[in-house]
Amino acid sequence: MDRGFQKREENFQCENCGCTVTGDGYTNHCPQCLWSKHVDVNPGDRAAECRGMMRPVRVESRSGEHRIVHRCVACGKEQPNRAARGDSPDALVSLSSAG
Repeated sequence: MDRGFQKREENFQCENCGCTVTGDGYTNHCPQCLWSKHVDVNPGDRAAECRGMMRPVRVESRSGEHRIVHRCVACGKEQPNRAARGDSPDALVSLSSAG
């Protein structure tokens, strides 16, 4: 059953760079290095069994909104996520010029 988005306010420590991240219910990646973790089947459900780290691979722009595309290093799943206001501008520029 598809439950859609589930808001979860969770703090976490980034498993890539070690940054302590304060979640706001929409936080799905580290604002410093942009890495994520494969934990959801549907946003916020924490139902994914993989639990692999998700590398930011590119930035896409759609309708004026920037999305970071993550690829799981364990299973290869790709997932776009909205860039957040607090994301590192340097990391976003570096990622967008890497392709």
